[in-house]
Amino acid sequence: MTPTLTVSDEVRALAPGFTHVAVEAHGLVNGPSTEATSALLDDAGRRLARRLDGRSPHEDPHMAAWREVYTAFGSKPSRTRNSAEALARRALADSGLPRINVLVDLYNAVSVARLIPVGGEDTDRIRGAMRLVRATGGEDFVTVAGGAEVVEHPDAGEVVWCDDEGVTCRRWNWRQGPRTRLTEESVSALFLLESLAPMPVADVESAGAELAELLEKFSPGARITVHAPE
Repeated sequence: MTPTLTVSDEVRALAPGFTHVAVEAHGLVNGPSTEATSALLDDAGRRLARRLDGRSPHEDPHMAAWREVYTAFGSKPSRTRNSAEALARRALADSGLPRINVLVDLYNAVSVARLIPVGGEDTDRIRGAMRLVRATGGEDFVTVAGGAEVVEHPDAGEVVWCDDEGVTCRRWNWRQGPRTRLTEESVSALFLLESLAPMPVADVESAGAELAELLEKFSPGARITVHAPE
């Protein structure tokens, strides 16, 4: 069952050019990174380099728009970067992109190549509806620090994704909590591709279609639905 996704009026007012595409998938096969997913990540880095043509990731108009929104809700974008910019910087560094697991590698490759923040949630671990809201500051965000589970709280006014149990991702798409992450045991997932103006809606739709094709390739027989932009 697909979790309901809602975007609050407060977030819409903050970022009227926000669009997201959801890719729902069931019957997935995950596991450790493979040579094939590693090759996809390497290719994504090359696609990114061609796209930037010598510029830094933050100079891309889409990344610049995310920096403006981060600043608008009180976050410092040079210190807490959106997930696409953070991955792009790693892709261009000597160390390259991390290899996590098959499903995470697939959506990271699309994120880097397209410069679109993409997140993946294990739908079996989501509790109730998922909501993109401006935090009150009292919500729980369960994470891990120093090998131990700790509870943090977002800043008041910070944009967060949350479900009925708490915050699932802080600062819009900066840091995902471990509770809903995709692990090697995950079989159902919801992938969110998020964009802001000036990126054309057609571009994020194309990215969603690319991710769906990769999921079908690496999990033959999986049931995949691409939901229209919202």
